[in-house]
Amino acid sequence: MKFFSSISPEWALRIGLGAMYLWSGLDIVRHPKSWYWAIRSLPEFAEAAIGKIGIDTFLMIQGAGELALAILLLVPFLPRRLLRWVAFLNALEIALILLLVGVDAITFRDIGVLGGAVALWLMSLRS
Repeated sequence: MKFFSSISPEWALRIGLGAMYLWSGLDIVRHPKSWYWAIRSLPEFAEAAIGKIGIDTFLMIQGAGELALAILLLVPFLPRRLLRWVAFLNALEIALILLLVGVDAITFRDIGVLGGAVALWLMSLRS
């Protein structure tokens, strides 16, 4: 029990969000076609933008971005100012997914991730 009480809530959020982005980023980069389902029913402007660069290229950029977020979240010596931006970008990405993709069978998970990202951002503002 003493071990768990020594972990700060901030680190619990950073580890959880970092692990999520590490898994999804690696999987997107390794298997982009398996993520085509995530690019569905987007607004016309988003589909047009993705169409210009191609869905595979878009997903590779998405995967690389998620890997960068994962690494930054998991680095213990990350400057506080940079953590603020990482947490903000995390919250922004999930909010955009919720707004652009819409409600579906896994929306409840995205809402939880958004809450964790916003909580981490708020924590980073206070210290």
